[in-house]
Amino acid sequence: MTKTLIAVMCLMACVAVAQNAQPPHVAPVDTKNHIGETATVCGKVVDATISKYGIGGRGKPVTFDIDQPQPNQVFYFVAFGTQAGGPDEAVSAYQGKHVCVTGKISSAASGPYILAADRSQIKTDAAK
Repeated sequence: MTKTLIAVMCLMACVAVAQNAQPPHVAPVDTKNHIGETATVCGKVVDATISKYGIGGRGKPVTFDIDQPQPNQVFYFVAFGTQAGGPDEAVSAYQGKHVCVTGKISSAASGPYILAADRSQIKTDAAK
């Protein structure tokens, strides 16, 4: 009984530590090696493209290239503007700034990306 109790307590401690662990930082050029993983990717937003088409309830998505613009982009993230400001608000919030975006790295024909449906996944770094 004591061994079982100790094993359960150790398992619960391991789960608690794992839940509080921060995702690893991955460089934009290395994201292609981390598809399917949750990570934080930091870099400078060098280009932004507003989609022609909107997504119901979200508006038009904006694609932000990190460190390298199209057609040589190495990583990008997708975000949405606020309801009041629309996609132009999102562009103003991140264009030319150093940002860190956290989420699951996915892959498309245009390269690795993170869909930041929740803007809390994106942090600007004023120090850089």
